[in-house]
Amino acid sequence: MSVMGHPDPTGRFGEFGGRFVPEPLMPAVIELERTFEEAWADPAFRDEYHRILREYAGRPTPLYHARRLSESLGVDLWLKREDLAHTGSHKINNVIGQALLAQRLGKTRLIAETGAGQHGVATATAAALFGLECQVFMGEVDVKRQALNVFRMQLLGAEVVPVSSGSRTLKDAVNEAMRNWVSCLETSHYCIGSVMGPHPYPYIVREFQRVVGEEASIQFEAATGKSPEWVVACVGGGSNAAGTFAGFVDSSARLVGVEPEGGAAIGRGVVGVVHGMESMFLQDEFGQVEEAQSISAGLDYPGVGPEHAHLAAIGRASYESVSDAEVLDAVRILARSEGIIPALESAHAVAWVIRERERFGDGDSVLVTLSGRGDKDAETIANATGAGL
Repeated sequence: MSVMGHPDPTGRFGEFGGRFVPEPLMPAVIELERTFEEAWADPAFRDEYHRILREYAGRPTPLYHARRLSESLGVDLWLKREDLAHTGSHKINNVIGQALLAQRLGKTRLIAETGAGQHGVATATAAALFGLECQVFMGEVDVKRQALNVFRMQLLGAEVVPVSSGSRTLKDAVNEAMRNWVSCLETSHYCIGSVMGPHPYPYIVREFQRVVGEEASIQFEAATGKSPEWVVACVGGGSNAAGTFAGFVDSSARLVGVEPEGGAAIGRGVVGVVHGMESMFLQDEFGQVEEAQSISAGLDYPGVGPEHAHLAAIGRASYESVSDAEVLDAVRILARSEGIIPALESAHAVAWVIRERERFGDGDSVLVTLSGRGDKDAETIANATGAGL
């Protein structure tokens, strides 16, 4: 059985996961679990899901051999181009699946949280496609630094709700989205954007993102006749990494998740229960959740999905961190060597490969999931580098 198989009956991956929700939410998450299991076992549902991904979202996304950067680094580097999916990131894979589930549940409204805005844009896109209402919660800090994505969501018909509590970033957006969901369970489905939250969300999101890793595995085998020696992806909550790892977890590839230095929940977190799940979180000596710090809005989260905590605990994947400065360098290097401007989130994975290039053996191939494109981050990058816009 695959390491990344079904969680246990309590929704746990090893010691992590579970379902910690207020009593009013329990029937909703149990109904969601039952509906997903039925849908995922239904060939007609899967066919419809993959048809929409193919005809609307642009799957399969390409696997690209970064030849010039490979020569420069002395590394055989391949990029899984999720930045070329509709809406500009891997997020569309999950929201299409969850929108189909919402319809199956008879819901007419989608709720979402977002940090970098990519999940919000994808949710607003799916809502428009399926004729659903949409409300997206976003921290005030992220509303300012991701103004382009706020406009895109509004253009698609979604209401963007700025969140002014706490750090005014992703963690607080999740809090407000969950509070809103409790008040409108009859009409609304909460479309969580990462492999986090109470069971069954970490499992559902990973399964909808599994398409990334499964495609990449087939594409890499076809191109090279082997599996990559290394598979690398950025990790905040961790959906693109979970989807990628699912395609390679049963191979000999070394799996590496790259966290931001200021939000390395696996690197320096401790076990806690937040947002309905037991996982690794940044906490102080009194157990209070600390704020994550990252130049990337999408990775600015103080925890990590429970399956990633499990993969780290059993040693199947390793998790390392990079600094904001290394991330900005990676954006510039990839842009000028390959003509690809990555999202700041994705640039974490590229930055780790650049820094650690001496670790790779002769003949090793490294596959990086490029989870999103960098248009949304242009102002942040310009301000951080003093270029201005």
